Amino acid sequence: MFTEEQFSHLAKKYMDTVFRLAFNYLKSQSEADDVTQEVLIKLYRTDKEFENEEHIKHWLIRVTINECKKAFLSPWKRIEPIEYYASTLSFTSPEHGELFYAVMDLPKKYRIPIFLYYYEDYSCEEISSFLGIANATVRTRLRRGRELLKTKIQEGENNV
Repeated sequence: MFTEEQFSHLAKKYMDTVFRLAFNYLKSQSEADDVTQEVLIKLYRTDKEFENEEHIKHWLIRVTINECKKAFLSPWKRIEPIEYYASTLSFTSPEHGELFYAVMDLPKKYRIPIFLYYYEDYSCEEISSFLGIANATVRTRLRRGRELLKTKIQEGENNV
């Protein structure tokens, strides 16, 4: 169990990471909020002994993925247009906005590894343990996801 101060520090530090992963997985701000809350409650209630902060972050990501999978099974799964959430974001350039939409338009099996690899700086080995798939599969999904992104971005430039 964590003290109030320890939990507060961890919640502030990892809440954005948990939310971003849940949002990338579910494509729904309200669902991602619910998953984030559930994950943080599980962190607060856990009596698991963690070796270090990296172990805590790994545990949080694994629990987030599991909670997202549970949310997909729910008969009350909500679908929201991505534009609702995107309107709350500020991008440093129009290209960043285009990249956000292109990544969010990818199928989940490519979107999640790309998010974990490029935005959260996890290795292919770590991603394979999070997702429960082979390391070679992660590398293949990253390669195919990059190819899809390249195609989408080039098509967008040709349409301008």
